[in-house]
Amino acid sequence: MSNKVVLAYSGGLDTSVLLKWLSLKGFEVIAYVADVGQEEDFEAVRKKAIETGASKVFVEDLKREFVTDYIFPAFKANAIYEGRYLLGTAIARPIIAKRQIEIADSEGAAYVSHGATGKGNDQVRFELAYYALNPEIKVIAPWKDSDFLRDFKGRPELLAFAAEHGIEVKASTGKSFSEDDNLLHISHESGILEDPAYHAGEEIYSKTVSPELAPDTPTRISIEFKDGIPIRVTNLDDGREEREPLAVFTYLNEVGGANGIGRLDMVENRFIGIKSRGIYETPGGTILHLAHRDIEGIAMDREVMRLRDMLSAKLSELIYNGFWFSPEMEFLMAAVDKSQELIDGVVDLKLFKGGVSVLGRVSHSSLYDQEFSSMEIEGGFDQTDSQGFIKINAIRLMAHHAISHRKVGE
Repeated sequence: MSNKVVLAYSGGLDTSVLLKWLSLKGFEVIAYVADVGQEEDFEAVRKKAIETGASKVFVEDLKREFVTDYIFPAFKANAIYEGRYLLGTAIARPIIAKRQIEIADSEGAAYVSHGATGKGNDQVRFELAYYALNPEIKVIAPWKDSDFLRDFKGRPELLAFAAEHGIEVKASTGKSFSEDDNLLHISHESGILEDPAYHAGEEIYSKTVSPELAPDTPTRISIEFKDGIPIRVTNLDDGREEREPLAVFTYLNEVGGANGIGRLDMVENRFIGIKSRGIYETPGGTILHLAHRDIEGIAMDREVMRLRDMLSAKLSELIYNGFWFSPEMEFLMAAVDKSQELIDGVVDLKLFKGGVSVLGRVSHSSLYDQEFSSMEIEGGFDQTDSQGFIKINAIRLMAHHAISHRKVGE
């Protein structure tokens, strides 16, 4: 069997130690760095991986695919975990795992490895994706390996190992919490944030300005949708326009962050049963979600919307729990795609001090009839028909009233 292992590598302390540890165990380590929009010096990461013992380094630019094949489909489905979280970390994991498996296949590697801990969600997301894409793959998860855990109890042991083997460790930034950054969001958790009562100050945030310090003049934009997917964003104030998918989403991040949009502080339920507190910044995603929901309001049938909302809740759980590559996910996304066939149109929005307000919308697939809806004109709607409609819907209410009052009198 091949001794090659493809390691998901970030260049940080944990994965650098893992790289060296795997090398000392006799594996040929191929380092894989996924560029999903995080701020990073990728050439420095590549150089460090080679110096730490990697035989090869793959730095893969996945940003455009991340937008078109993962972010946009999830937002088309209105995927929000527990009614609040826009799934910034969870949506990024399947594309990272997919490319890792592709590299393992092309390099003839029998193993893949990751640095996720045994308490979090990422271990599940990565490993379920690995097995779904290649059932024969062997997974090395050091933070669940008894030999590794015997040698490394925590950060002090990692630092000592790094010093022993000449692994460069970045100077501390002074942050007492951890972060995960990608194009969709940045998350802040652990450390001082593990106390759910702790008030997060401005030093926590990095993608969004404080809403109080955002510009005193609102930014007005429009987003055009086709089949539920954003195809154009236009700044209504200065005329700037973006049409390429990555550029569209990057620009939404830009104007969202500048206006203090997309902050969320919540306690959520991890898949493994542990609650965790996370602080998220999702500027572009917050704007996109609200705009998409609004265009659906004018272009989507009421009963289709009710059914789709039921599916969205389940689909959100699947994404959060790591089942992106599953038959149930395929089934639900097929239904979502059908629901979006006529979700076309333009939504105008105002961005101002942390808030997103809808100014108006127009759709060629509109189900809105101004004459029917008007309180000013008859518009072809016979209002006397409502009398029978109300009486039919009141039958069960009157029956319930009669029974409940009979019981009270007994």
